[in-house]
Amino acid sequence: METLLGLDYQTWWFLVVGGVFSGYAILDGFDFGAGAWHLFFRKEQSRRIAMNAVGPVWDGNEVWLVIGGGALFAGFPVAYASLLSAMYTPFMLFLFFIIFRAVSIEFRGKEEMKWWRKTWDVVYSFSSIMLGFLLGVVLGNVLIGIPIDANHNYNGDALLSFLNPYSILMGLTSLSLFMSHGAIYLLLKTEGKLYERLVVLQKYAMGAFIIAFGLTSLYTLAYQPHLSDKLMEMPASLILPVLVVLSIANIPRLTHKKKFLQAFLFSSLCISFMLVLCALEAYPNLLISSISPENNIDIYNAASSLKSLKIMMIIVAIGGPLVLSYTFFVYKTFSGKVKIDETSY
Repeated sequence: METLLGLDYQTWWFLVVGGVFSGYAILDGFDFGAGAWHLFFRKEQSRRIAMNAVGPVWDGNEVWLVIGGGALFAGFPVAYASLLSAMYTPFMLFLFFIIFRAVSIEFRGKEEMKWWRKTWDVVYSFSSIMLGFLLGVVLGNVLIGIPIDANHNYNGDALLSFLNPYSILMGLTSLSLFMSHGAIYLLLKTEGKLYERLVVLQKYAMGAFIIAFGLTSLYTLAYQPHLSDKLMEMPASLILPVLVVLSIANIPRLTHKKKFLQAFLFSSLCISFMLVLCALEAYPNLLISSISPENNIDIYNAASSLKSLKIMMIIVAIGGPLVLSYTFFVYKTFSGKVKIDETSY
């Protein structure tokens, strides 16, 4: 088996896909969280400021989702097909809400009528809440296993089978984390009374996340022991849960000191460490079959040809720095506090 710097190409592509989806969770996660708070802002000016805070960056953040989906399809087409078949309902709901969220951002400021703006405010906030929740639901189902047969076909039949206790807990965990993440981002972009209100809201979101995270962790240890087996096999990997806990602990400490940029960085690290932990628990599997372990889809039986992986790694080496540079440029350009002017939504 050919390797690159000691790792086979399938593992490299696993890291690429994971890295892109981690970037997506961090970037779109904060604007989902910011949108989820929208109806908690009573004044029209506060809502306009909050929407303007994500206005220049939300569509760029969603590019990471497109790249992630493309990378999964290109590197592991079998896993891509099985995942979309198994999670058809939540993915269609996700597509529905992400479209309406984009429409609400663009349409809200087109008319001055109160009913018009309030309608799109509700659509924007509800869509953001559901998107944050659905991402956790999909991750929860991937972790506990999906009914996949020997031919890697989805063998489930219930329309709402993706809603199980574990996936719901994961959905609430991801939503509360994104709402805390989004509140911290808005604290970096706002001032005055809106800023003061966000300080309180962020504390509520962080408290909800800690409770949800604790319940999900206990449920995992009690009812999903296969997820912790990998950690027990490799004692060195136990550093990851420690890093997750430390990153979580630093968020309220830094927000209390009003060091919101550092808090945002630790919130981003928390998301990254949690996803790395999930990836480590699953590796080398991409999709776990709840029917039989022999039906698992892993990075080897789902991968494209070795030649394809090599070519795509070259594309990643060229395109990756360009995407990162563009992202840095956009955030640098639109840094600072948000002001209302003639270009505002």
